[in-house]
Amino acid sequence: SLLALASSAARERGAHAGQLVKAVAGLCGGNGGGKPDAAMAGAKDAAKVPEALAAVPELLKAMLK
Repeated sequence: SLLALASSAARERGAHAGQLVKAVAGLCGGNGGGKPDAAMAGAKDAAKVPEALAAVPELLKAMLK
């Protein structure tokens, strides 16, 4: 399971927890989503989790204004 949270300050800059966790889960063969402030997803291929988590900074950077 994956969990993403976004503070109000992060959301004001464009972060969206649901979109972020969906993208990370997709890198692990999973799916998920949720609200801008909190979201959950499942990863089908646990071996890909470290690689997917390493992608978070770039994914988040692309979201921020």
